[in-house]
Amino acid sequence: MREILTVSTKGKENIFAICESCKALIHGGNQCNNPAWNRREIAELTNLSRNDCSCPGLYQCSVTGLVFLMKGEGDVVYRTVPWNRKLLAQHHKKPAGPLFDIKCQQQSVCQLHLPHCELISTGGGQFLQVAHVKDEGIEFITPHKITETHAVVNITGFSGYGNVKDEDSPPDPVRALVLLFYKPPVDPDLTSFLSVLLLPKNVALRDVLHTRKKLVGDERYIETSPHCKLHPKQVYTLSTVPEDDSVLVQPIEAEFDEESYDNYFPSFQVILERNMNNIQLFIRDSISSTSMWQRQVYLLPSRVKSLCGQMPLSLSPNERLLNVRSCFIDGISPPVLNSLLDKLLEKKVITDAEREEADAMQNRSNRARCVIDTVRKKGEAEIGRKNSILSGRNQQLSQSLGGAATCHD
Repeated sequence: MREILTVSTKGKENIFAICESCKALIHGGNQCNNPAWNRREIAELTNLSRNDCSCPGLYQCSVTGLVFLMKGEGDVVYRTVPWNRKLLAQHHKKPAGPLFDIKCQQQSVCQLHLPHCELISTGGGQFLQVAHVKDEGIEFITPHKITETHAVVNITGFSGYGNVKDEDSPPDPVRALVLLFYKPPVDPDLTSFLSVLLLPKNVALRDVLHTRKKLVGDERYIETSPHCKLHPKQVYTLSTVPEDDSVLVQPIEAEFDEESYDNYFPSFQVILERNMNNIQLFIRDSISSTSMWQRQVYLLPSRVKSLCGQMPLSLSPNERLLNVRSCFIDGISPPVLNSLLDKLLEKKVITDAEREEADAMQNRSNRARCVIDTVRKKGEAEIGRKNSILSGRNQQLSQSLGGAATCHD
C-alpha cells in the first residue's frame, strides 16, 4: 500500500488556493490583489479550526497535481492504487493516468481536476475519459472540461478516479518524463549502474521514488530536466558519450509504454565499468534517429561520497587522501577547485608559490593532481588542518576532496 496523502482546509500540508475571481494561484502567506478576493491570507485559510468557518475554493496537491474544488470545509484523504487492467479491458479502455482512491468525510469535494499528459494544443485528449471505480463496478465520465494539464469532472461520490482512454485510440505523442536512478560502485568494484525510466508525465514522482527504493534499495535519484514528448508504442534508442567498451547500454532499443502507472522498471540500463564524472545521454527515435531528449548527467558527487563512507576508520589522513586521489582528479570541477585553493591559501596550508604553480596549469586534471599531491606531501599535521578547513564547509568541497572529516560522518 502506498503512502496516503492528505489535503485539508484545516491544515497546511500540500495546500494551494486559487482565487475564484481571477484564477490566480496562491500559496504560503500570499494573497491575491484582485478586489473580488476576500483578502484573507492563505495561512489563515489553511488553519481554520473554528466550526463556523467555511472555505470553498480550489486546492491543489503539490505532490500529485490533483486539484479539488471544495464547496465547504473538509478533509480529503487520497492514495494511488493499482488499476484493474482486466476490468478496463472488458470495456475496451486503458489507463491514461494514476488511479486515485479518494475519500472526504464531509462530502465537500464537488469537482476533481485529474492531471493528464495529452498534448491538447496539437489535438490530443479527444479520447480521454475519467473512470469512476466503485465496489459495484465502474463508470466512465466524459470530462466537463479538458485543460492543457487536467481533465475536469464534477463528482457526487468518492472511491477511485483516474483518467482512461479507448484501447484503439491513435498513438498521438504525449508529455513524458525521463527519470534517472544511479547505483554507485561498491569498493573495490568500479562497476556502477544508471537506470533510465521512460514514463508518462502524470505519474506521481513520490510513488516512483518509493517503489524504486523498495525494488532496488541503494540508488540515487538524479535530478535533471526530465521533460520530453514521446509516442506511445514507438521504439526508442539510448546512446551515450563517451561510447566505448567501458559503457554498456542494454537493451539496444525499448518501446515507450504510456500505461506505466503501477510498476516502474527501467527502459534502459547503462553499465559503467570505470569511474566517470559525467556522461551524455541521448534518447532517439529508432527509425528517424531524431533526438527526443538529451542531457549532460553528473554522477561523481554521490560516487565519491559513497567511496569515502566505506573507508576504514583506521586509515591515516594521508592514506585517505591517497584512497580518493583518482576520484578527486577525475571529478572536481574548476569552480570547486578554485574555491578550495582560496581556502587552503587563506589557512596557510599551501604557500603563494604553490598556489601560483597550480594556477599556471591550464589543464584541470593536472591542476587537481598538483593540489592533492601538494597537500599529501605536507605531512599529517597539514593534512589534518586541511580536513578542519573542509569540516563545516560547502558539501560539494567535502565530497570532491573526500577528506577525513567527511569520511568520519
